[in-house]
Amino acid sequence: MRCKLARSRVSPPTIDRSLVSADEQAVRCLVHGRVQGVWFRATAAERAQRLQLRGWAKNLADGRVEVVIAGSPEAVAEMCRWLWTGPSGAQVSGVKLVEWNEPVGPRFQTL
Repeated sequence: MRCKLARSRVSPPTIDRSLVSADEQAVRCLVHGRVQGVWFRATAAERAQRLQLRGWAKNLADGRVEVVIAGSPEAVAEMCRWLWTGPSGAQVSGVKLVEWNEPVGPRFQTL
């Protein structure tokens, strides 16, 4: 399974390059399936730190996990591929990706 940016029916977002450097990419990923209560966020944080990514992982009230990541395009792509698998207890049924154009903190954290 490949990570692709979701296409919106409205005009695509404008990326403010002051928020992400020219050699970086930022995406928001919504991970569906059995992804809460299985150490998804903690494992995502470990993986993101190894890949030198910034951002966060956050449980959502509807059972999904939101993962916002920023970094080199190669590291972002590798993290996106990992999100389809997650930790051993996860059962990922889908990952929706969209470009992110908001500020991302200086490190990766779990919220």
